[in-house]
Amino acid sequence: MIGPLPDAPVVHVLVIAAATGLIWLGSGWLAEAAETLAGYYGLPAVVQGSIVVAVGSSFPELVSVLVTAVTGVFDMGVGALVGSAIFNVLVIPAAAGLGGEDELEANRAIVYKEAQFYMLAVSALVVTFALAAIYFPVSSDPIAGTVNRSLAVIPLALYGLYLFIQYQDVGDAAIEPVRDEVDIRREWGKLAAGLALIVVTVERLVASVESLGVTFGVPEFLAGVTVVAAATSLPDALVSVRTAREDRGTTSLGNVLGSNTFDLLVAIPLGVLIVGEVVVNFSTAVPMLGVLTAATVLLFVTLRTSLALTEHESYALLAAYGLFVAWVVAETVGATSVLRGV
Repeated sequence: MIGPLPDAPVVHVLVIAAATGLIWLGSGWLAEAAETLAGYYGLPAVVQGSIVVAVGSSFPELVSVLVTAVTGVFDMGVGALVGSAIFNVLVIPAAAGLGGEDELEANRAIVYKEAQFYMLAVSALVVTFALAAIYFPVSSDPIAGTVNRSLAVIPLALYGLYLFIQYQDVGDAAIEPVRDEVDIRREWGKLAAGLALIVVTVERLVASVESLGVTFGVPEFLAGVTVVAAATSLPDALVSVRTAREDRGTTSLGNVLGSNTFDLLVAIPLGVLIVGEVVVNFSTAVPMLGVLTAATVLLFVTLRTSLALTEHESYALLAAYGLFVAWVVAETVGATSVLRGV
């Protein structure tokens, strides 16, 4: 029987490299199976990306939130998830845009439905946390409140509306299913295998990243909203870059926005439903969600210009993420408290 791996930095680096390769393999199975299944059931590309691929590649974030809810560190899970969402919105489209041969193409369904509904999802989560602080307060400094099962229904109900809209779009598109020479059981098995490989390897990847953070003294908050968030977003990144290289920009962007919508409206409420209630630090969550809103607006603006993401716009998104990391570092070391006093 193989024992636990040695807790050494070089071992964790090798694990991260191996896990990244396995996630790339799993994301390939997931993307290929999702494309075949989308054709089999007559799903438009935007629905394929925002539902089928997005939910599958979001399972690492879902698992991380559920674990933190059960272990009583829900704030850490929310912080990592919001940090992951910011990474998804700024870095993944930029990487997909720079990784493809041509500009990353969008369409009006992405800009006027997916992006705007995602901004509505962020607002719904802020409202849910605000209601918790107002009606179920825990403390006033910092402002904190209890999110219970009744409040968790709010974002879940909004995701139900999202699924209803997608269902209507499938009917409106009236795409003819492609079922010739398709082994439907094999494709579902391939999808499940890719998903299982992603979930298992991401868990090991995140554990190694966290161990390296402890070894090199990276503060927990900083590691959570940057390094751990990026690690859990790796499946989304690889799926989006892969589909962008295949000149399927709509699926690539749909995966990013659909994954974030799932994370905010389903992953967080499910954690609450399982444990009954959780305490959320409103003072910490709202600034992070404010940054996420600004990042989403920036992505919306860049996609709306010519309905494509150009090379210069991709670099602008990366620069914005750099500013976010700088802000988190400043918060961690207390520099922003000095700026507030000016």
